[in-house]
Amino acid sequence: MSQQQEYLVLARRYRPQRFQEVVGQEAVITTLQNALSLQRTAHAYLFAGCRGVGKTTLARLFAKALNCSSRGEGVEPCNECPSCQEIQRGQSLDVIEIDGASHRGIDDIRLISETALYAPMAGCYKIYIIDEVHMLTKEAFNALLKTLEEPPERAKFLLATTEPHKVPATILSRCHRFELKRISSADLVQKLDAICRDLSRSVDTQALHLIASFAEGSLRDAESLLDQLLAFAEGPLTAEIARSALGLVSQELFFSLDQAFSKADCTFAFRLVETLFVAGKDPIHFFTQLIEHVRLLCIARISGTEALPLPSEEAQLFADSARLYLPAQCLYLLDYLLRTEMQLSKSASPRTALEGALLHYIQSKHRIPPEVLIRRLSELEASWKAGEEKPPAPSASKQEVQGPVGKTDVDKVKSQVPTSVDSSFTEKKRCETIMRFAAVELEGNLIQ
Repeated sequence: MSQQQEYLVLARRYRPQRFQEVVGQEAVITTLQNALSLQRTAHAYLFAGCRGVGKTTLARLFAKALNCSSRGEGVEPCNECPSCQEIQRGQSLDVIEIDGASHRGIDDIRLISETALYAPMAGCYKIYIIDEVHMLTKEAFNALLKTLEEPPERAKFLLATTEPHKVPATILSRCHRFELKRISSADLVQKLDAICRDLSRSVDTQALHLIASFAEGSLRDAESLLDQLLAFAEGPLTAEIARSALGLVSQELFFSLDQAFSKADCTFAFRLVETLFVAGKDPIHFFTQLIEHVRLLCIARISGTEALPLPSEEAQLFADSARLYLPAQCLYLLDYLLRTEMQLSKSASPRTALEGALLHYIQSKHRIPPEVLIRRLSELEASWKAGEEKPPAPSASKQEVQGPVGKTDVDKVKSQVPTSVDSSFTEKKRCETIMRFAAVELEGNLIQ
């Protein structure tokens, strides 16, 4: 009975084996290819960037291209010669991969410096790939300095890190540094769609956009999520199946929250939280989704639907909901949610904290933006000053009220005394009170 072949996860199965297969790093690839074609390769390179963007992959590709025996005048490794095959399987004696997190001491670096003096076994260069190089100790970095500055003739050092700020400047100055960017959602969707077509699996475009959004620019994360979802569903993979498998909240609940905001329906906050807890949803994950939802609303309200990284149908839904908000309200809610996220994660009662946050979210419908309040106060102050500049109304003279005063004379004097003085004084005090209130409570809520 033949042994069943072990399953290879998508992140490893579809790892790029040529420069042209690398996604979203065109500037880095062009520089490396030019260095190969012009024979201007440096002795040390540093690949920096967030997780899953291709740091180690590019280091292996560059190592294969340097030691490829059939590359000729081209820049792509052939992937067929013994050197390329051994590097691809991780069995090459000339390409040594080191984990900086577990080999971080001075003895490990001293061993590298000693073995780098020996000539390569079969390839042109002896290449050291040090992953997570920022984990090396200070003493290990100091031991590596001399080797990086004056390396052996046939030695190359390829360093990779997610935290370049932790690498000493003395190391950085001896390397050619490449900053790998996060991969755009469009490139992630295109790559995932190609994988699904190669696997003959039907996947909804909205589900691919959801995976790309959840991956946050990491191709490895996106491929791992797709692998998980393909194992979850045997048939076509839809957006609802993806949300259910990832434990996400249905998008309809967020659009319902937008409607409740437009109607200032505070009772919806309690109904929504009850729905979430009955379904067993994590309030922190829901809050993270809510922040992303409001971010997309801000984009749709300020920049238009063309700027949304979503399919046209879903983008239109966000455009319809965005019309329920003013631009100032979108910005305020986004700022409020970002400030509240940390408080929610530390709360002893997440349910009560979430209800309070959603109540504040809906009540902010009546909140007057500070710039509008400032403008209204400025107009009020200007009208008050204009009223002070008016000449006072004529008042009754003393001669007119001298002598015996009867009831008729009192009524006559009262009719001649102006009431503008009292009303002006009252208006002045009212304006001063409002100005003092605004100075202290400018960020408060005022019911229109």
